Amino acid sequence: MFSARNLHILWRAPAAVLGALEVDLDSRESIIAAAKQVAFDLMSYYDGNETGHVPGILPGPPPDGDYYWWQGGALWGTMIDYWHYTGDETYNDVTYDAMLFQVGENRDYAPRNWTLSLGNDDQSFWGMSAMLAAEVNFRDPPDGEPQWLPLAQAVWNEQASPDRRDDTCGGGLRWQIFPSNRGYDYKNTIANGCFFNIGARLARYTQNDTYAQWATETWDWIMDMKYIDDDWNVFDGGHVPYNCTDTNRQQYSYNAAILLSGAAYMYDYTNKSKDWEDRINGLIDGMERVFFVNGTLYEPSCEGGFCSTDMLSFKGYVHRWLAVATQVAPFAKDRIMALLRSSAAAAVKQCTGGPNGRQCGFHWTTGVYDGKTGAGQEMNVLGALCSLLIDDAKAPVTSNTGGTSVSDPNAGANSPSLQEPAPVTTGDRAGAGILTAVMLGVAIIGAVWMALD
Repeated sequence: MFSARNLHILWRAPAAVLGALEVDLDSRESIIAAAKQVAFDLMSYYDGNETGHVPGILPGPPPDGDYYWWQGGALWGTMIDYWHYTGDETYNDVTYDAMLFQVGENRDYAPRNWTLSLGNDDQSFWGMSAMLAAEVNFRDPPDGEPQWLPLAQAVWNEQASPDRRDDTCGGGLRWQIFPSNRGYDYKNTIANGCFFNIGARLARYTQNDTYAQWATETWDWIMDMKYIDDDWNVFDGGHVPYNCTDTNRQQYSYNAAILLSGAAYMYDYTNKSKDWEDRINGLIDGMERVFFVNGTLYEPSCEGGFCSTDMLSFKGYVHRWLAVATQVAPFAKDRIMALLRSSAAAAVKQCTGGPNGRQCGFHWTTGVYDGKTGAGQEMNVLGALCSLLIDDAKAPVTSNTGGTSVSDPNAGANSPSLQEPAPVTTGDRAGAGILTAVMLGVAIIGAVWMALD
């Protein structure tokens, strides 16, 4: 296990020479060396492996620390990608332990001690990290322990169940799970986008078309609600009392990125469907216009004012999710990689802060460190650096291409009854029309919770 003692030992090596983060973006070795430094700085914010602290989570939630539970899930996805792209196993043990510690009593990333503040998107961030672990053949737990693919399936199953669904606004997931939570009356793009993304990836990994049909229906709902408009702007959501038509027109980069990534998986699953190709191109058009300033990633929702701790981590997800999109939708590679490269160059340039002189801020377009460090800022730059290593990384595996994590289609507490499918042909995909969503109901207690930032 990566321990506090290891942290003190490692500190002497990467921080021996103080100074700005330097990297030659034309050199794989230089990118990896810089990524190792950023990974070290990022992990210095994690204390869950120390005595008296909770494994898996960053310090928090407020007021006990800056970070909510879901950002632990985001951290481990970042570290799994870091290992996958660089081959550095330094943090694999602590990542493995953290991912398993937080699975919860039903092996569904909904542990009871976090349910009072649990949103569908929160659960999904852990589920997406488990899905990533399956796709890159991260070390499988032994028999009897929770497994990566079933953990992702459990999250998806519970979000597909009638317990999480209603007819308001014509369908769609609510942001929050429990009626007592502030935000329960809001249906938003990130909750539905995460469900769409996991479904698209499960369809590709398992070849079970039910996942793909749900993904398509979720995409259609987002479009029907006009949360994606004709110009490929991606808006945040709407409130149930207004039939979700009081659209919050705020644009967040991770909303667009989660949809683009899921669309890329659907493009691959559907054997290069022209519909999904057009959607990917449209989303790239919108993202380039809204979120990239002279080729540098920018968060318009907050960079001119106040950015919450959540927002301070969005850029890393964008880099990571767009990078993998190039592997499953390679037609988009040139456009995406040009943006990621120029953005990464700007990101690295402002990493001149902190005690070691190389920690990173959030405002990449200025080229100047903004004086504020944190786990989110380090995740962002690590994601940016790792995204440039995509050419030498193996594409996400499936059950037919070497994936070792074994499916459990009925995982989770509230599970639709999904039968393991026969091999799916192109004709099957074109003509499929079956949805299987029989569920087991489970009552879960709720309590009052103050909303996220």
